[in-house]
Amino acid sequence: MSQDSPGIRLDYLTAQPPKPLISRFLDGAGESGKKELAIGALLLLLCIVIAIMNPRFLSVGNLQNQAASIGYFGIYAIGLGIVIITGGIDLSVGSVFALQGVFLSILVIDKHLHWTIAALVALGLTVVLGLIHAFFITAVRLQSFIVTLCGMMAYRSLARYETHENTRGFNGDFGWLKTLAVGRLGPVPYPFICLIVVAVIMYVVLHRSVYGRYLFAVGRNVDAARYSGIHTKLVIGSAYVLCLLLAGFSGIGFAFYSTSISPSTFGVGYELFGIAAAVLGGCSLRGGEGSIVGIILGTILLQVLRNMITLLRIDPSLELLVTAAVILICVTIDELLSRRRKARKTGLGTALPATSSQATPASPAGTV
Repeated sequence: MSQDSPGIRLDYLTAQPPKPLISRFLDGAGESGKKELAIGALLLLLCIVIAIMNPRFLSVGNLQNQAASIGYFGIYAIGLGIVIITGGIDLSVGSVFALQGVFLSILVIDKHLHWTIAALVALGLTVVLGLIHAFFITAVRLQSFIVTLCGMMAYRSLARYETHENTRGFNGDFGWLKTLAVGRLGPVPYPFICLIVVAVIMYVVLHRSVYGRYLFAVGRNVDAARYSGIHTKLVIGSAYVLCLLLAGFSGIGFAFYSTSISPSTFGVGYELFGIAAAVLGGCSLRGGEGSIVGIILGTILLQVLRNMITLLRIDPSLELLVTAAVILICVTIDELLSRRRKARKTGLGTALPATSSQATPASPAGTV
């Protein structure tokens, strides 16, 4: 009997069974969304475990302190994530904090400049440093690792030279600037509110604008992006300027929060925390991957790990070891899953032409 005979349907033989609801949800989330869901699930599980082991984790005071720290670290981690999305890296952020803090204290304490103007000038300093990085990376075509590594050493050295290794402090009334650094709006710290504002703005910039698409395009393939008409040097250079501008906002908050700047230790290792948060949040060091939500989740996860070490009375010297282990495990799992997805797509792509050639046999030679 013919397959096309009326009343007989054979399509049920090839029909796929309906997917479960969770599978359809994950398929619609995309690769970035799946990473964010995985990080969020891990963060929720970690919070539940810590709260069970030490109920003080959920105390109002502890949550407020954690929210303030997440605000400080999250703002500049977003900037580092943008640089990583372009396929670059910035190792100078911690030293920029030290140099900016020293510069700010000199303007306010020694030069008696109004704190508002001093803060704007300090932000301008970070923009200038970002332009210097952009020049050497895009115009001179040096590797971002080398340029920012030299910046890390040079800025720290300048801060130590200017202060003669002495600690600089802040005293006096700094108005709303001090309030933004250490104050609260009700129970919510202002630094966390600032992070939310910056995150919303940068989400629109990165995920809902042409400039954001250019950032991803440059990170995936800079040559292809250039041939398609994108001004790659301008896009890459602007990422480094934007990174240090956001670092400048965080640096001012760190300076007024700590009220003192030790040029040899202030900000040491902070660039590694920001890079780790971005990578843990789904940014690939190869470039072309990442999201603002993922970076924030990565920042929160790292801060919760640090808080866990304190609350559970783990030896503080093991903090870096625990953090490194979590990052390594998460990134390894993500890399293995990514390879599996690519292999599956490759296998599907190569299987389709073979099936087509088998279904349509070649005509005998000499036939028309």
